[in-house]
Amino acid sequence: MQRKNIARFSHQATMAYNLGMNQLTLALPFALPHAALAGDLIKALQTPALAALISRTSSSSLHEFDGTTRLLPHEAWLAHALELAPPAASDDAAAPFAAAAMRGFGLAPEPGARYFLIHPVHIEITRKHLMMDDLRQLQLSEADSRTLFELARPYFDGLGQPLYYGDAHTWFMRADAWSDLRCASPDVAASQNLADWMPEGEHARASRRLQNEVQMLWHEHPVNQAREARGLKTVNGYWLWGANEAKASAPACAHALHVSFAPGWLSALAEPSRRDADPASIIGGQADALVVHAGLVEPAMAQDWGTWLAQLQALEQLWFAPLLAALKDGRLGQLRLVLSHRDGWLDCTTSKHAQRKFWRAHTLNKLTSS
Repeated sequence: MQRKNIARFSHQATMAYNLGMNQLTLALPFALPHAALAGDLIKALQTPALAALISRTSSSSLHEFDGTTRLLPHEAWLAHALELAPPAASDDAAAPFAAAAMRGFGLAPEPGARYFLIHPVHIEITRKHLMMDDLRQLQLSEADSRTLFELARPYFDGLGQPLYYGDAHTWFMRADAWSDLRCASPDVAASQNLADWMPEGEHARASRRLQNEVQMLWHEHPVNQAREARGLKTVNGYWLWGANEAKASAPACAHALHVSFAPGWLSALAEPSRRDADPASIIGGQADALVVHAGLVEPAMAQDWGTWLAQLQALEQLWFAPLLAALKDGRLGQLRLVLSHRDGWLDCTTSKHAQRKFWRAHTLNKLTSS
């Protein structure tokens, strides 16, 4: 009897141990290097765990992305993963994040109303065209952002398109009539010729008119004068995107989202306790999860490849090695990696069984096949 009880306990303990997380999806925007430099960058990496994860797979596919959607691949992919938009590869790919992000900031979008994301930005006049800086480099304080927000607010209210404050870099606008307006994401437009990415549609002229009003309002404002005195760039415009019609509730799968190194609008899509993703706690939680780690975006957009390499090396220690170990010992059933750049993404799935394919050499070549 005692032997049977021991056997039963052992079987139950084994079952409990094997009740690990079934699937983890880790999305890494800009983990695929710039094609022209890919060979040299990959040679500089020492990431054996990443090599194992993308070499010994049960499935692997490379997807091209149509840039005319005015989004980056990972933005369209995430919108579909959160059940907010059609598949990223479709003609209807979109990034309707505004209403969900509002909820993440504690705001209450009205069902049926249409909301946009708005970001304060710095726009430069170069020799040939207008250019917008990466939002992450603006260094805008809450106090300065609030001042500029309150200054602009009456103009939006006067149009019946009220503004809502999320954080220093993330505001929202309600504009029910602007359903035709096609906008580009700020990361698509940053450091590009802005003429190629300005809003399009019947209300594009009204959008530009409002933008001009705000630019004149902020021009030489004390906030910007003080910023210039501190050697910071002025806040002389805003960027509009991410519109959607608010639903009565958020999609259920959003509860599985974890983020790391994310801008405010992206962090707001995840629950507060899941805005600083950690692999140990996620795997230990035993619930399927989707993780978006955005730490590679800023250096890649700035073409700062030294920092990009350092960030990827850090990911090896903090994420790839622990995830590989979790696969091998059964705490993680399946790992899906979604690695992207401006023109597409690599989608790989691996498991404990796939990691036993010893005949497949560990290599980073898939990072250069794009």
